[in-house]
Amino acid sequence: MIWTFILLLAGLVLILLGANYLVEGASSMARRWGISEFVVGMTIVGIGTSTPEMVVSFIASLNGSPDIAVGNIVGSNIANVFLILGVTALVRPIGLTRGNIRYDIPICLAASLLLFVFGSDRTLFGAEADTISRLEGVVFLIGFVLFMIYSFRTGKNVPQDEEQEQQKQYPLWLAVICVLGGLGGLIFGGRLFVNSGSAIASHFGISDAFIGITVMALGTSMPELAASVVAALKGKGQMALGNIVGSNISNILLILGGASLISPLTMSNITFTDMLVMLSTTLFLFLCNSTFRKKSIDRIEGALFMAIYIAYIVYLAMAL
Repeated sequence: MIWTFILLLAGLVLILLGANYLVEGASSMARRWGISEFVVGMTIVGIGTSTPEMVVSFIASLNGSPDIAVGNIVGSNIANVFLILGVTALVRPIGLTRGNIRYDIPICLAASLLLFVFGSDRTLFGAEADTISRLEGVVFLIGFVLFMIYSFRTGKNVPQDEEQEQQKQYPLWLAVICVLGGLGGLIFGGRLFVNSGSAIASHFGISDAFIGITVMALGTSMPELAASVVAALKGKGQMALGNIVGSNISNILLILGGASLISPLTMSNITFTDMLVMLSTTLFLFLCNSTFRKKSIDRIEGALFMAIYIAYIVYLAMAL
């Protein structure tokens, strides 16, 4: 058991180091290419930190476990906003730009609505089962391609402020190594953290089902959590927000789109309530534009997000 605790701490160290190098490398690339830190967070960092969800969902689809594939994405998107943005906003309030409010968050909402409609066949259309078909998967993937084109076209030639210009500029090859090494540290460290945490929980007699919705959920979201908190601590709130928005969009359009092409995803244990909570995450982001401190996700809203996430976890635990 002592060795398990050592592995748990080793996983945490790898996660923190990986997050630091990922943020530093991604920021350097943004300055070099004249692309906004938000767009880099939404694409390179957001997609990179979604790698664990991609692996889990693709393997689950190949193994004929569609509930795991979809539940992984729905649960991750809920955790990304209510848990991770909640924690990040408590560390440092995150400002919302005009582009976030007019374009970026609406794109995330559109992706969430698409999943909500495609995944609620029984409730909305009276079908026998909730299924994401291969055709709907193609729609997701087309949406992802359009999203990537939009992101890089709108994020180019962003003027740098004096603080950004004074930050250390890495050579491109070193920035790429930082990004790839950081992602590797996040993924491998997250795996160590999840496996060790599950072993410790099992040792103390905690049920597998509760482990799944707590330790495992936290572990698969650890890359996003670490990258966002470190970005916020470094004063890169837009990268933190872009990481979450980009991760949620990629989770739906890229990962579920690809998983449903492997095998149509029939959902039997993903409830309408789960889908509503997932959809509400983006709606709450919209509300942050006009509540408390306007045009920011402040500490009050961060605490509210965390309270909602805890209430949702308690609801899931009581429903076991």
